[in-house]
Amino acid sequence: MFDTKFAIVLRNDLAPWQALNVTSFLTSGIVGQFPAIIGEPYRDRAGHVYNALSIQPAIVLSADAGTMRMIHRRSLDRAVRTSLYIEEMFATGHDAANRAVFAEHAPDDAKVVGIALRADRKIVDKITKGAKMHA
Repeated sequence: MFDTKFAIVLRNDLAPWQALNVTSFLTSGIVGQFPAIIGEPYRDRAGHVYNALSIQPAIVLSADAGTMRMIHRRSLDRAVRTSLYIEEMFATGHDAANRAVFAEHAPDDAKVVGIALRADRKIVDKITKGAKMHA
């Protein structure tokens, strides 16, 4: 069906509100990178128009902090551009502050709580190895 895979991996110790928030932010990053992933607007029988949604399902996985670091490293090693959310971003209140705190960290010290990617299916499977279906 799809040659690519859209995967979101969340750190497994997030509070429910954090997991939902991070998923939302990460998804917006993938849509920004791949705008063609958005389909046509939806219409109900009464003629009301609703926003278009992604044409490709996303798989949501979870992993512990160590596995998150490995997934992040694998994505960098394979030059797969990702959406990334780090723990320190929970303490900020807007995009400029998010980008500022993000810039203070490097891959070796970033406390990654979420990562999303869309690439060839086999590459995504290799990068996300060790993550499990989110419960």
